[in-house]
Amino acid sequence: MQIIENQTFDQERALYGSRDLLVRRCAFDGPADGESALKESRNIEVEDSFFNLRYPFWHDHNLVLRDVEMTELCRAALWYSQGVRVERGRLHGIKALRECADVRLQDCDIVSPEFGWSVRNLEMRACSVTGEYAFLRARDLRFEKLRLQGKYSFQYIEHAVFEDCELDTKDAFWHAKNVLVRNCTIRGEYLAWYCENVTFENCRLSGTQPLCYCKGLRLIDCEMLDADLSFEKSEVDADLTAPIRSIKNPASGCIRVPAVGEILRDDEASRAEILVRGA
Repeated sequence: MQIIENQTFDQERALYGSRDLLVRRCAFDGPADGESALKESRNIEVEDSFFNLRYPFWHDHNLVLRDVEMTELCRAALWYSQGVRVERGRLHGIKALRECADVRLQDCDIVSPEFGWSVRNLEMRACSVTGEYAFLRARDLRFEKLRLQGKYSFQYIEHAVFEDCELDTKDAFWHAKNVLVRNCTIRGEYLAWYCENVTFENCRLSGTQPLCYCKGLRLIDCEMLDADLSFEKSEVDADLTAPIRSIKNPASGCIRVPAVGEILRDDEASRAEILVRGA
């Protein structure tokens, strides 16, 4: 493997089409403002390096990044690549990850609107993400100890598992399919409308008008704090462990809850059973 270290690159396609390369303590920055530094490359490792230019990793295969910093000017850093591993990375450019497959992120700090669109087979552990519209239309996902802040997250995702995550996000999980969310805290509004086959297990959920127009929705030992107008038009099976503010017109299934502030039934199609254990 060729080693390049302690250099600065600012020209267009500086290392385009590289093979079997280790880049160590390098900077991709400078007045030439060149794009696509490592585009169309294969078997690349990058360590302790700085990226301040656009589109560095497009159409790459077998890419390992360790202790890298990508600034706000490093836009659209990882697109159309396969076999990507990022450890202890700072990804701070917009649209940092898109249309990639077989991706592993560990201990990364991500500040990136429109992050993770249409990614396939993604695992993230102990990462933080700040940005709107994260993970749109992504599939085959696994998240552990993810901290996320930003609106409109996880829309249209399919086949995903979340464990021990903290999500502060409005309009999350809209149209999501085949998702398991376990031991998570989710704060936000209008949670998971139009989702299908989504299960929340041992979760704390809060926010107005959650879980409406759902199919195959399950809640197992969950708390719904400050949640009002919940479950409208949904097919739901729910075991709640704490009182809920209000339930409105659930379509079918059964909701078991220790107490409910208000049950609203003004739709003749609302036939779900609501069992109040404290009644």
